Amino acid sequence: MTILHDLLNERSVLLIDGAMGTELFARGLESGGAPELWNVEHPDRVTAVHADYVGAGSDIVLTNSFGGTGFRLKLHQLDDRVIELNEAAARVARAAVDASDRRVIVAGSMGPTGELLEPMGSLTMKTCAAAFAEQAKGLDAGGADVLWIETMSHLDEIAGAVTGARSVSDLPICATLSYDTAGRTMMGVTGVDAVNRLAQLGIDAVGANCGNNLADTEAALAEMRATNSDILLISKANAGMPEWHGADLHYSGSPEVMAAHADRQRTAGIQMIGACCGSSPAHLAMMRQVLDGNIPVPEVEYEVAIKRQVVKPRERRGARRRSGGPAGASF
Repeated sequence: MTILHDLLNERSVLLIDGAMGTELFARGLESGGAPELWNVEHPDRVTAVHADYVGAGSDIVLTNSFGGTGFRLKLHQLDDRVIELNEAAARVARAAVDASDRRVIVAGSMGPTGELLEPMGSLTMKTCAAAFAEQAKGLDAGGADVLWIETMSHLDEIAGAVTGARSVSDLPICATLSYDTAGRTMMGVTGVDAVNRLAQLGIDAVGANCGNNLADTEAALAEMRATNSDILLISKANAGMPEWHGADLHYSGSPEVMAAHADRQRTAGIQMIGACCGSSPAHLAMMRQVLDGNIPVPEVEYEVAIKRQVVKPRERRGARRRSGGPAGASF
């Protein structure tokens, strides 16, 4: 049993937070800047983002450390500060959580290195593990409750991250992949592949985040649940489809769209549900209200991934219309 199981016993379904990057941009982060540096330069602003998500009802908040490996920080000449910046990321999230009157989990976000593993690239498993070990050490020291490997496309990189993390920390580990290519990750991993391999690694929870659209994320998670009925599953999809409005990228998913998505995911047996790119505290607040049964499930259209067709609300025969009972850097 882990802290995740303990909280699920209290709340049935856990709500994860939403996007970090867009919230930091709204607070002054400049394009091309290192979000992780804000953990030490503007900790109050980062804590405020976490506090907004806690206020919206999130049970889990992810630290501002998505690009916190030495490989990613090197792009900003910060690779000599990996432990410091990750420790600070966990510490500022901890400050928001500890100010809450309820129990909230701090998840140490660990995104991909951006490098390709051998033989396609030069990254070795040993070097991969060492990079994630360094990051995990900082997150653990800063007070993270779990380690959260996210937005992955290659199972070997996850394996390297797990090896590295476990060499320095005893914290529970979660891992999610991004499904954006016909129901597969960029490296061709299916939902079946993911849940089978990651269960063998002894990861505490697996799932999907980010991705091309809600339909692909939901389809991948349906595969995972059909393959393994026992493992804890995570859904943290983007807020609909990305759309360019001139030079600006917007996401089509309104709070209503994401709230209906959260209800579908809970009905599908997903225990941890949140949102990724394009989402905000407003999205999470409505998801919370629906999961708690305080408001009806919004009537929205949605895609079915397998057929790639739009399904009208009236066609949702047998779908749950209303939630019952309490529910237990993404950009």
